[in-house]
Amino acid sequence: MNLVSIRIITANINGLIAFYEQVTQSSVVHYTPDFVELKTKTATLAIGSTRTLQFFGGDSVAQSATNRSVIIEFRVEDVDRDYERLADLLQPYLVQKPTLMPWGNKSLLFRDPDGNLVNLFTPVKK
Repeated sequence: MNLVSIRIITANINGLIAFYEQVTQSSVVHYTPDFVELKTKTATLAIGSTRTLQFFGGDSVAQSATNRSVIIEFRVEDVDRDYERLADLLQPYLVQKPTLMPWGNKSLLFRDPDGNLVNLFTPVKK
């Protein structure tokens, strides 16, 4: 079994697309107006409109902007540099400036416009 992707369901698909493209400096692949994927070397972040829920059994299957248990993590080359680049964008969403964690990663924590927790991290070499 292989984990292929994580999918965010949102009522604000265009806002999330713009946010994640700016954060990652990557473009999403548009499959339909209601479904895109942001592909990296190791994983895919899919973003689907709430309109896609009809294919999974209806609106009660998932609720947008209600996640409080998952952290979306991106390993980056230099988290301090990314923080400097994104400081203005992240101002209203910032949870924690780059901080050295006990397990050896320097992590920048913020929420996306839907409230999903995002971690940009760089392993610290000793």
